[in-house]
Amino acid sequence: MGTLMVVGLLGSTPYLLDSGRSDAPSGAPRPRSTVRITPEPAPTPTPTPTRTAAQLPAEIDVPSRGTGSFVTADAGGAKVGRGPRLLRYVVEVEAGLEISPAQAANEIADILAAPRGWTRNQAYSFQLVGAGAPHDLTVKIATPGTADALCWAGIRQDTKGEYNCEVPDGVVVNLKRWVEGSPTFDGPIHDYRALIINHEMGHFLGHTHMTCAGPGRLAPVMMQQIKGLHGCVANAWPYDENGRLVSGPHVT
Repeated sequence: MGTLMVVGLLGSTPYLLDSGRSDAPSGAPRPRSTVRITPEPAPTPTPTPTRTAAQLPAEIDVPSRGTGSFVTADAGGAKVGRGPRLLRYVVEVEAGLEISPAQAANEIADILAAPRGWTRNQAYSFQLVGAGAPHDLTVKIATPGTADALCWAGIRQDTKGEYNCEVPDGVVVNLKRWVEGSPTFDGPIHDYRALIINHEMGHFLGHTHMTCAGPGRLAPVMMQQIKGLHGCVANAWPYDENGRLVSGPHVT
Protein backbone atom coordinates (compact mmCIF):
# COMPACT_ATOMS: atom_id res chain seq x y z
CA MET A 1 0.00 0.00 0.00
CA GLY A 2 1.48 3.31 -1.04
CA THR A 3 0.95 6.85 0.09
CA LEU A 4 -0.47 9.68 -1.96
CA MET A 5 2.57 10.93 -3.87
CA VAL A 6 3.27 12.35 -7.32
CA VAL A 7 6.89 11.67 -8.27
CA GLY A 8 8.20 11.86 -11.85
CA LEU A 9 9.65 8.54 -13.01
CA LEU A 10 10.36 9.34 -16.65
CA GLY A 11 12.40 12.48 -16.93
CA SER A 12 12.46 12.22 -20.70
CA THR A 13 8.68 11.95 -21.08
CA PRO A 14 7.20 14.83 -23.14
CA TYR A 15 5.25 17.06 -20.78
CA LEU A 16 3.12 19.91 -22.03
CA LEU A 17 0.66 22.22 -20.36
CA ASP A 18 -0.63 23.97 -23.49
CA SER A 19 -3.96 22.30 -24.20
CA GLY A 20 -3.82 20.32 -20.99
CA ARG A 21 -3.17 16.76 -19.90
CA SER A 22 -6.69 16.29 -18.58
CA ASP A 23 -10.22 17.04 -19.67
CA ALA A 24 -10.56 20.14 -17.48
CA PRO A 25 -9.21 23.71 -17.33
CA SER A 26 -6.89 24.84 -14.54
CA GLY A 27 -8.15 26.13 -11.20
CA ALA A 28 -8.56 25.06 -7.58
CA PRO A 29 -9.92 21.53 -6.99
CA ARG A 30 -13.50 21.27 -5.77
CA PRO A 31 -15.11 18.71 -3.43
CA ARG A 32 -17.73 16.35 -4.79
CA SER A 33 -20.55 14.33 -3.29
CA THR A 34 -21.05 10.57 -3.17
CA VAL A 35 -22.39 8.98 -6.36
CA ARG A 36 -24.07 5.58 -6.47
CA ILE A 37 -24.50 3.76 -9.76
CA THR A 38 -27.91 2.10 -10.17
CA PRO A 39 -27.64 -1.27 -11.94
CA GLU A 40 -29.72 -2.08 -14.97
CA PRO A 41 -32.26 -4.92 -14.67
CA ALA A 42 -30.78 -8.33 -15.45
CA PRO A 43 -31.06 -8.98 -19.19
CA THR A 44 -33.40 -11.67 -20.50
CA PRO A 45 -31.38 -14.56 -22.00
CA THR A 46 -31.21 -14.41 -25.78
CA PRO A 47 -29.32 -16.30 -28.49
CA THR A 48 -26.85 -13.41 -28.75
CA PRO A 49 -23.45 -13.69 -26.97
CA THR A 50 -23.46 -12.85 -23.26
CA ARG A 51 -21.57 -9.70 -22.30
CA THR A 52 -18.57 -10.15 -20.03
CA ALA A 53 -18.61 -9.08 -16.39
CA ALA A 54 -16.44 -6.08 -17.28
CA GLN A 55 -19.16 -4.86 -19.67
CA LEU A 56 -22.11 -5.21 -17.31
CA PRO A 57 -23.19 -2.35 -15.06
CA ALA A 58 -22.63 -2.86 -11.36
CA GLU A 59 -23.60 -1.13 -8.17
CA ILE A 60 -20.28 0.32 -7.01
CA ASP A 61 -20.06 3.05 -4.43
CA VAL A 62 -18.15 6.14 -5.55
CA PRO A 63 -17.25 8.15 -2.44
CA SER A 64 -16.30 11.75 -3.02
CA ARG A 65 -12.92 11.25 -1.33
CA GLY A 66 -10.99 8.21 -0.16
CA THR A 67 -8.08 7.33 2.09
CA GLY A 68 -5.37 8.77 -0.14
CA SER A 69 -3.40 5.52 0.12
CA PHE A 70 -3.22 2.89 -2.58
CA VAL A 71 -3.10 -0.89 -3.00
CA THR A 72 -0.83 -2.11 -5.80
CA ALA A 73 -2.21 -4.95 -7.92
CA ASP A 74 -0.43 -8.25 -7.46
CA ALA A 75 -0.48 -8.92 -11.18
CA GLY A 76 1.90 -9.17 -14.08
CA GLY A 77 1.96 -9.96 -17.75
CA ALA A 78 4.06 -10.47 -20.83
CA LYS A 79 5.49 -7.64 -22.89
CA VAL A 80 3.05 -6.49 -25.59
CA GLY A 81 4.00 -4.53 -28.70
CA ARG A 82 7.24 -4.49 -30.67
CA GLY A 83 8.53 -1.03 -29.88
CA PRO A 84 12.07 -0.78 -28.48
CA ARG A 85 11.01 1.63 -25.69
CA LEU A 86 9.46 -0.64 -23.04
CA LEU A 87 7.10 1.03 -20.57
CA ARG A 88 6.60 -1.11 -17.47
CA TYR A 89 3.55 -0.07 -15.46
CA VAL A 90 1.88 -0.93 -12.18
CA VAL A 91 -1.80 -0.48 -11.37
CA GLU A 92 -2.89 0.93 -8.01
CA VAL A 93 -6.41 1.28 -6.61
CA GLU A 94 -7.21 3.61 -3.73
CA ALA A 95 -7.63 1.58 -0.55
CA GLY A 96 -11.17 0.79 0.56
CA LEU A 97 -12.86 0.91 -2.85
CA GLU A 98 -15.12 -1.77 -4.28
CA ILE A 99 -12.66 -2.38 -7.09
CA SER A 100 -10.31 -5.38 -7.26
CA PRO A 101 -6.77 -4.13 -8.03
CA ALA A 102 -5.92 -7.38 -9.83
CA GLN A 103 -9.06 -7.31 -11.98
CA ALA A 104 -8.52 -3.65 -12.85
CA ALA A 105 -4.90 -4.38 -13.74
CA ASN A 106 -5.87 -7.25 -16.03
CA GLU A 107 -8.52 -5.12 -17.74
CA ILE A 108 -5.98 -2.34 -18.34
CA ALA A 109 -3.46 -4.89 -19.65
CA ASP A 110 -6.07 -6.15 -22.14
CA ILE A 111 -6.70 -2.58 -23.31
CA LEU A 112 -3.01 -1.86 -23.87
CA ALA A 113 -2.54 -5.18 -25.68
CA ALA A 114 -5.48 -4.68 -28.08
CA PRO A 115 -4.67 -4.66 -31.82
CA ARG A 116 -6.11 -1.13 -32.27
CA GLY A 117 -4.33 0.19 -29.18
CA TRP A 118 -0.98 1.91 -28.65
CA THR A 119 0.91 -1.32 -29.37
CA ARG A 120 0.64 -0.28 -33.03
CA ASN A 121 2.97 2.62 -32.20
CA GLN A 122 6.31 1.26 -33.40
CA ALA A 123 8.25 3.20 -30.76
CA TYR A 124 6.72 1.68 -27.62
CA SER A 125 5.85 -1.59 -25.94
CA PHE A 126 4.12 -2.19 -22.60
CA GLN A 127 4.32 -4.62 -19.71
CA LEU A 128 2.19 -4.95 -16.60
CA VAL A 129 4.31 -5.64 -13.52
CA GLY A 130 3.38 -6.24 -9.91
CA ALA A 131 4.12 -4.66 -6.56
CA GLY A 132 7.81 -4.15 -5.87
CA ALA A 133 8.92 -4.60 -9.48
CA PRO A 134 10.84 -1.83 -11.28
CA HIS A 135 8.42 0.26 -13.32
CA ASP A 136 8.26 3.40 -15.45
CA LEU A 137 4.76 4.63 -14.69
CA THR A 138 1.78 4.02 -12.44
CA VAL A 139 -1.90 3.87 -13.36
CA LYS A 140 -3.96 4.94 -10.32
CA ILE A 141 -7.71 4.54 -9.91
CA ALA A 142 -8.84 7.07 -7.31
CA THR A 143 -11.93 8.71 -5.85
CA PRO A 144 -12.88 12.08 -7.37
CA GLY A 145 -11.35 14.05 -4.48
CA THR A 146 -8.10 12.11 -4.50
CA ALA A 147 -7.90 12.27 -8.29
CA ASP A 148 -8.34 16.05 -8.10
CA ALA A 149 -5.51 16.30 -5.56
CA LEU A 150 -3.17 14.16 -7.67
CA CYS A 151 -3.94 16.01 -10.89
CA TRP A 152 -3.53 19.39 -9.21
CA ALA A 153 -0.22 18.38 -7.63
CA GLY A 154 1.03 16.88 -10.89
CA ILE A 155 -0.03 19.37 -13.55
CA ARG A 156 -1.87 22.21 -11.74
CA GLN A 157 -5.19 21.46 -13.43
CA ASP A 158 -8.61 21.36 -11.80
CA THR A 159 -10.28 18.12 -12.80
CA LYS A 160 -13.49 19.21 -11.01
CA GLY A 161 -14.21 15.83 -9.46
CA GLU A 162 -15.12 14.60 -12.95
CA TYR A 163 -12.07 13.99 -15.11
CA ASN A 164 -8.94 11.89 -15.49
CA CYS A 165 -5.43 13.18 -16.13
CA GLU A 166 -1.88 12.28 -17.02
CA VAL A 167 0.82 13.31 -14.53
CA PRO A 168 4.61 13.11 -14.77
CA ASP A 169 4.74 9.62 -13.21
CA GLY A 170 1.72 8.09 -14.93
CA VAL A 171 -2.05 8.19 -15.26
CA VAL A 172 -4.80 9.10 -12.79
CA VAL A 173 -8.23 7.56 -13.44
CA ASN A 174 -11.24 9.10 -11.72
CA LEU A 175 -13.29 6.29 -10.16
CA LYS A 176 -16.51 8.03 -11.21
CA ARG A 177 -15.56 7.78 -14.88
CA TRP A 178 -14.31 4.18 -14.47
CA VAL A 179 -17.69 3.17 -13.02
CA GLU A 180 -20.14 5.50 -14.83
CA GLY A 181 -18.59 5.99 -18.23
CA SER A 182 -19.74 9.15 -20.02
CA PRO A 183 -23.14 10.33 -21.33
CA THR A 184 -21.49 11.09 -24.67
CA PHE A 185 -20.21 7.52 -25.10
CA ASP A 186 -22.74 4.91 -26.21
CA GLY A 187 -21.21 1.51 -25.57
CA PRO A 188 -20.14 -1.03 -22.95
CA ILE A 189 -18.32 0.29 -19.89
CA HIS A 190 -15.20 -1.67 -20.87
CA ASP A 191 -15.00 0.33 -24.11
CA TYR A 192 -15.20 3.60 -22.20
CA ARG A 193 -12.46 2.40 -19.89
CA ALA A 194 -10.41 1.74 -23.01
CA LEU A 195 -10.96 5.36 -24.04
CA ILE A 196 -9.78 6.56 -20.61
CA ILE A 197 -6.59 4.49 -20.71
CA ASN A 198 -5.82 5.16 -24.37
CA HIS A 199 -6.44 8.92 -24.03
CA GLU A 200 -4.30 9.40 -20.92
CA MET A 201 -1.59 6.99 -22.11
CA GLY A 202 -1.59 8.95 -25.36
CA HIS A 203 -0.71 12.04 -23.34
CA PHE A 204 2.05 10.09 -21.61
CA LEU A 205 3.43 9.20 -25.04
CA GLY A 206 3.47 12.88 -25.98
CA HIS A 207 0.19 13.34 -27.87
CA THR A 208 -1.89 16.47 -27.28
CA HIS A 209 -5.62 17.09 -27.71
CA MET A 210 -7.34 16.82 -31.09
CA THR A 211 -10.86 17.55 -32.25
CA CYS A 212 -13.31 16.06 -34.75
CA ALA A 213 -12.08 15.77 -38.35
CA GLY A 214 -15.60 15.90 -39.80
CA PRO A 215 -19.19 14.69 -39.37
CA GLY A 216 -19.50 10.92 -39.29
CA ARG A 217 -15.76 10.36 -38.80
CA LEU A 218 -14.36 8.41 -35.87
CA ALA A 219 -13.47 10.67 -32.96
CA PRO A 220 -9.71 10.68 -32.31
CA VAL A 221 -8.84 9.01 -29.02
CA MET A 222 -7.03 12.26 -28.13
CA MET A 223 -10.29 14.19 -28.46
CA GLN A 224 -12.00 15.18 -25.21
CA GLN A 225 -15.06 13.14 -26.12
CA ILE A 226 -16.72 13.64 -22.74
CA LYS A 227 -17.17 17.32 -23.69
CA GLY A 228 -19.06 16.50 -26.89
CA LEU A 229 -18.49 14.64 -30.15
CA HIS A 230 -19.03 17.61 -32.54
CA GLY A 231 -20.40 15.33 -35.24
CA CYS A 232 -17.87 12.54 -34.80
CA VAL A 233 -18.63 8.96 -33.79
CA ALA A 234 -17.49 7.92 -30.31
CA ASN A 235 -14.31 5.87 -30.48
CA ALA A 236 -12.11 4.26 -27.83
CA TRP A 237 -9.07 3.31 -29.91
CA PRO A 238 -6.06 5.19 -31.33
CA TYR A 239 -6.15 3.24 -34.62
CA ASP A 240 -8.97 2.21 -36.93
CA GLU A 241 -9.68 -1.32 -38.18
CA ASN A 242 -7.23 -0.80 -41.05
CA GLY A 243 -4.41 0.17 -38.72
CA ARG A 244 -4.52 3.89 -39.51
CA LEU A 245 -4.12 6.41 -36.71
CA VAL A 246 -7.43 8.22 -36.13
CA SER A 247 -6.57 11.91 -36.06
CA GLY A 248 -8.10 15.35 -36.36
CA PRO A 249 -7.13 19.00 -36.03
CA HIS A 250 -4.95 19.71 -33.03
CA VAL A 251 -6.44 21.83 -30.27
CA THR A 252 -4.36 24.96 -29.66
